[in-house]
Amino acid sequence: MTAADLILIADRIHTLVPGPQPTAIAVADGRIAAVGERADVRDWRGPGTQVLDLGAATITPGLVDGHAHPVMGLSMTRGVDLSAVRTRDQLVQALRGASASDGWIEGFGLNPDAFDGAPVTHAPLVEALGPDVPVFLVLFDAHSALVSPKALEIAGITGPREFASGASVVCDATGTPTGHLLELEAAMVVHAMLPEDPPADRRARLHDLMSRMAASGLTAANAMDFGLDSLELFTALEADGELPLRWRCAPFVMPGDGLETVVEQQRLSGRRWRVEGAKFMIDGTVDGGTAWLEEPDTHGESTACFWPDPWEYSAAVEVLAGRGIPIVTHAIGDAGIRFVLDTLSRLPHPRVPHRIEHLETLPAELLGRFAELDVTASMQPTHCTHYTRADHSDNWSQRLGDKRADRGFRARDLRDHGARLALGSDWPIAHFDPRGIIAAAQLRRPAGDPDVEPILPDQALTARMALEGFTTEAAAAAARSDTGRIAPGCQADLSVFTLDPLTAPPDEFAESPVPLTVVAGTITHRG
Repeated sequence: MTAADLILIADRIHTLVPGPQPTAIAVADGRIAAVGERADVRDWRGPGTQVLDLGAATITPGLVDGHAHPVMGLSMTRGVDLSAVRTRDQLVQALRGASASDGWIEGFGLNPDAFDGAPVTHAPLVEALGPDVPVFLVLFDAHSALVSPKALEIAGITGPREFASGASVVCDATGTPTGHLLELEAAMVVHAMLPEDPPADRRARLHDLMSRMAASGLTAANAMDFGLDSLELFTALEADGELPLRWRCAPFVMPGDGLETVVEQQRLSGRRWRVEGAKFMIDGTVDGGTAWLEEPDTHGESTACFWPDPWEYSAAVEVLAGRGIPIVTHAIGDAGIRFVLDTLSRLPHPRVPHRIEHLETLPAELLGRFAELDVTASMQPTHCTHYTRADHSDNWSQRLGDKRADRGFRARDLRDHGARLALGSDWPIAHFDPRGIIAAAQLRRPAGDPDVEPILPDQALTARMALEGFTTEAAAAAARSDTGRIAPGCQADLSVFTLDPLTAPPDEFAESPVPLTVVAGTITHRG
């Protein structure tokens, strides 16, 4: 072989392929050129080779986040962080301490548990700031917003509205809006009134996000949208240098959208990003009452498809899949998951597998269909561990009731039934750090909180399954044979940890330093 560009040496290298585990890796031209022992290094190196001995560290294939919203997330994370708010009084106090931007108060991460089972309304916003301040708060699921009376006035919302999707303006018995806007179409009516971030600020924030993701060990991620100014941002950042990680993007397809735009977008790519796929939503969220369940939730809600006519979803999927575009579908409720599986069962076998995201409440009879149909199951372990509770006292569990909550987030059952299981964060809904997600997948509780009772502990993944969810399973979900493993010819995307993810206690691994992250043979983070 020609001289390596980069050689990494470490006590443990998990190749995730059968055979002896090496202690040295040679990289040339962005790919793995050789794997072997420390003694092989002298044969690989040349005068320009960079050699890094990482000692007791562990090297794994580069970690891939299965589900994130990098550009939408910029708009969803403006203003005051409300993710720690647990009561109405805390919400009032947080808003009183918030700073305005061009007259608006913005916030994100608000959990409906703060309303303690009462309707989500703008009453605490008025209590905190009075009736004349425009307020826009993104709820934690990012599928709904809570806005003040002044914000409704600015947007011209005075009563119910019709939308192409299942979105709605929540109104009281008199037809007066309560400030709760369900789903994106409704929230965007007010969001369009907000002051815009300068493009330079958005570029800086996106690059900072990617750098922090690389510092957590991520080498790639799946962007489950490609709207707003995504093209401009990705293009501008790549004009300034290499992106800190790779991106595979799936543009949204909403009810009423034409399909030619998403077809044309499949041609877009850069050095470390590409568009591949189309993202649909068959339903909304359990917390907002917009999931699609086979029986109503305890509030009498979550009975409808996000598409007013679900067969229009099926027709759109068939058209795009017929053009070779992999289909990605957000499906939370049992009825939604069943309908999507039925739709995908009628399609020819694709080159890149179709996938279903979230899968929050799943009947036993559907578990085996993922392997049968070769459909990727994509899940976010911290959705379970951070937003639900073992005693079912959380909003999600109370809306579903015990029976459906007890079949929630069935990660282990899916793996045991042969499903391909990709793991991710859904940033900004939950933090992107894969170390905490890998830990939560094993613990079924938040990492670092040993006093929290595990949620459905029978659904815990093994350490290897959790690591595979970010490596080999992620590669298979993208139909890539040259990623997710450490072997000659594979992309030189590598994650390095001071602790071994396969043997370290999960709580400790979640805090494990990341000394190095490598993408295409280039160091993107060095701690």
